[in-house]
Amino acid sequence: MAAGTGAPGGGGPGMDARLDHETARWLRWDKNPLTLESVKQLIAEGNKEELQKCFGARMEFGTAGLRGAMGAGISRMNDLTILQTTQGFCRYLEKQFSDLKQRGVVISYDARAHPASGGSSRRFARLAATTFISQGIPVYLFSDITPTPFVPYTVSHLKLCAGIMITASHNPKQDNGYKVYWDNGAQIISPHDKGISQAIEENLEPWPQAWDDSVINGSPLFHDPSASINKDYFEDLKKYCFHRAVNRENKVKFVHTSVHGVGHSFVQSAFKAFDFVPPEAVPEQKDPDPEFPTVKYPNPEEGKGVLTLSFALADKTTAKIVLANDPDADRLAVAEKQDSGEWRVFSGNELGALLGWWLFTSWKEKNQDHSTLKDTYMLSSTVSSKILQAIALKEGFHFEETLTGFKWMGNRAKQLIDQGKNVLFAFEEAIGYMCCPFVLDKDGVSAAVISAELASFLATKNLSLSQQLKAIYVEYGYHITKASYFICHDQGTIKKLFENLRNYDGKNNYPKTCGKFEISGIRDLTTGYDDSQPDKKAVLPTSRRSQMITFTFANGGVATIRTSGTEPKIKYYSELCAPPGNSDPDQLKKELNELVSAIEEHFFQPQKYNLQPKGE
Repeated sequence: MAAGTGAPGGGGPGMDARLDHETARWLRWDKNPLTLESVKQLIAEGNKEELQKCFGARMEFGTAGLRGAMGAGISRMNDLTILQTTQGFCRYLEKQFSDLKQRGVVISYDARAHPASGGSSRRFARLAATTFISQGIPVYLFSDITPTPFVPYTVSHLKLCAGIMITASHNPKQDNGYKVYWDNGAQIISPHDKGISQAIEENLEPWPQAWDDSVINGSPLFHDPSASINKDYFEDLKKYCFHRAVNRENKVKFVHTSVHGVGHSFVQSAFKAFDFVPPEAVPEQKDPDPEFPTVKYPNPEEGKGVLTLSFALADKTTAKIVLANDPDADRLAVAEKQDSGEWRVFSGNELGALLGWWLFTSWKEKNQDHSTLKDTYMLSSTVSSKILQAIALKEGFHFEETLTGFKWMGNRAKQLIDQGKNVLFAFEEAIGYMCCPFVLDKDGVSAAVISAELASFLATKNLSLSQQLKAIYVEYGYHITKASYFICHDQGTIKKLFENLRNYDGKNNYPKTCGKFEISGIRDLTTGYDDSQPDKKAVLPTSRRSQMITFTFANGGVATIRTSGTEPKIKYYSELCAPPGNSDPDQLKKELNELVSAIEEHFFQPQKYNLQPKGE
């Protein structure tokens, strides 16, 4: 939801008038007793600072939809902001689809809840459903929690106009989100975000029946797709099982954690679909719990801290492999016990290499006609490892790079599929994998069982995942990556840091070196500059709303620095790619570490900008 942003605390008389206007509307429109009461209390206490936080700026609706803390006010996720968002989305869809009342929309939700404000994903989903049904639009509302990928699957499978998933994925427990899919089954991209944002602003006042979610009970427009979608999804998943006989005899033991999220029963079902014995579930984490009591952050991307209980259970049950989903089960982390007794958590890029190799190898065995290679594609985002590109070059299929985020890969995959191409796999380094293109988004359920089949197949050859990863690097060239981030809550500081890179030695001059490392190429997707193109214009889409610069180095290194769309982070992604056969991984690691240190020191300047490093 786009609107002006107010600076907390200050602002003078104009700001006061705006706050008064926003709070007065809130008191008129909010029917949730908990959020209404909390606003009344802030007004009674004259607590300007807190009111400013709640009402200073409306949440921005972007391509990732909404994400923010639950609580009262226009800057938070609550009943009223969900109604307003859905009313705007509904009006926008009516303009875009003449057959909206025939086709309808799907809505699902995760297990998040915020007792203090009475908000929960289930409650938000029911209010969203009420909005559409009140306008005569059919709604497929799941009766229970589902993984996020079930929404894009349902949009494609039932040919609906749109999908909404209420989830904040792996964000902290107080957050929630509103994620939107278009009728092609992929997340929305521009210009839809701007169109929806404008429609929200035009439909802020709740419609007459908005608050009465009892209208959906017994409405002929209300459908519960749970049973049929559950059945069809796992039927479709079976097509990606290549070694059923091996799975039945499998000796590798697995532990799975859903990190207090929605994944448990779905991963159990996926294993059954592949004829595996289901994995051992971490008992303390298998049931949904919006408090996430056993983890500091419910994000398996953070690595070992989130997996402590999984490792303990694996050691107890002699399991070799840990599979971890994030709370909405669209991402997957994998760890393997090494001969040394240590646990190795694979990075998103390493698992991307393994899954890409596996899906290509399995597909090639099934498709002996190699002329189909020219219509076969893999995708990854521009901040992910270039390993798929190396495999594609050697094996003869196509590789394409997209902007960061599955919205880009999903939309591009759909275009290719519509042209009769075969999209085998897409991934991003943030542990997101699209192993089965019947879901045009990352899917941690299919990725979990496909990773299990890969591990069980390798075991029949006496190979571990780590050994196979090494074999991939030996054959296609080592790709050593390192990514991290700095935390920065101040937008002004972030802007200064990036402007410094654009005016490094004088106006409009990007840096030519970083410490001792020579820079051979620069692409800036904020401004649209790319010095590798004859006209110096970037080929990939650009956006002024986010910061992103990629530096290519003379030694074969690549580093991208970008802001996060959902968190107060400045992230960097770096990689050294070596050609096949020319590989001393220890030497490459050492060189990459030196390059990263130089980037942190010269480009981030954490002392100067007061940046907080990633906590371990």
